[in-house]
Amino acid sequence: MAQRLLIPIGPQHPALKEPLGFRFRVEGERVLETHIRMGYVHRGIERACQERTYIQDLYLVERICGICSHIHTTAFCQGVEELLGVEVPRRALYIRTIVCELERIHSHMLWLGVLGRDAGFETLFMYTWRDRETVLDILEEISGNRINHAVNTIGGVRIDFTQAHIESILKRLDYLEEQAHYYLGLVTTESTFVARTHGVGYLSREDGRALCVVGPTTRASGVDRDVRRDDPYAAYEELPFEVVTASEGDALARTVVRVKEVIESVRMVRYALQNSPQGEVRVKVRRRVPPGEVISRVEAPRGELIYYIKSDGTERPARVKMRTPTLANLVAIPHMLKEAHIADGPIVLAAIDLCIACADR
Repeated sequence: MAQRLLIPIGPQHPALKEPLGFRFRVEGERVLETHIRMGYVHRGIERACQERTYIQDLYLVERICGICSHIHTTAFCQGVEELLGVEVPRRALYIRTIVCELERIHSHMLWLGVLGRDAGFETLFMYTWRDRETVLDILEEISGNRINHAVNTIGGVRIDFTQAHIESILKRLDYLEEQAHYYLGLVTTESTFVARTHGVGYLSREDGRALCVVGPTTRASGVDRDVRRDDPYAAYEELPFEVVTASEGDALARTVVRVKEVIESVRMVRYALQNSPQGEVRVKVRRRVPPGEVISRVEAPRGELIYYIKSDGTERPARVKMRTPTLANLVAIPHMLKEAHIADGPIVLAAIDLCIACADR
């Protein structure tokens, strides 16, 4: 009988892009138990929000995550706007949606490169990170920033698209769609990559629902759930799109789902650009928010993001609470790793697309 050992991994480890602690109880090469420890990057953002005005809080929540900064401000803004009873201009809602989907493309392409690197597929890493520069160039062109775009404000958005912007973006979208189709063929036919991901980190549909897993991780297990369709916000109710799902429930299925989501997002951005209504992009709002509380839900690149905002009638929120998709998906890791090989650990973690900065805050 093989000896049982306790192997610590993290919080600093080559397989982890952010600090997170794991304790693997193993027997030979098999993982028997997995314990997770968080708290290494806690920044006290929720408490800091209570000490600042709603406008100042936009700066904070945008910096919770560098990859999905815009979706955090979208969730925050639409919650505050509901408390204020403000009707945001339709053009502003379309611009929010366009940036949300550009951010999703960026997030998924960055993630695909990270997964390729962890699987030993360095060429995939270099190709996808080259192409994600195309998305960053678009975001920089329309907002002036590559990471924290500062597009949203309470009552609308700070930017507007010119015809030159639209033509430039549409041209680059054609390239991104072509590359996404190429990557879809690559990840499903390259024998080594398929061998490293097929059957790894299996999560059944029933377990995904029971553990309340969200985003591409649960859609890859056959759970047809997406906030953009099920509880539409911004301009999603007016955009035609398909929710991408798969039934295999492994790391390969999560890869296919995300690459197909890139293709779907490209089509959504193209449609939104060509059908955006004219008009104002923001309205004036009061500094003091009426007393009340609200839940704001959005579909971040990693899954459902929830904001709880409570107002006491002042210029500062009484409480701001976030439930990030990574926090929801972390609970599935011990289940996915049970009876897995130690060498599959990095693949399982990468396939979920963890963002510890989001989860710890």
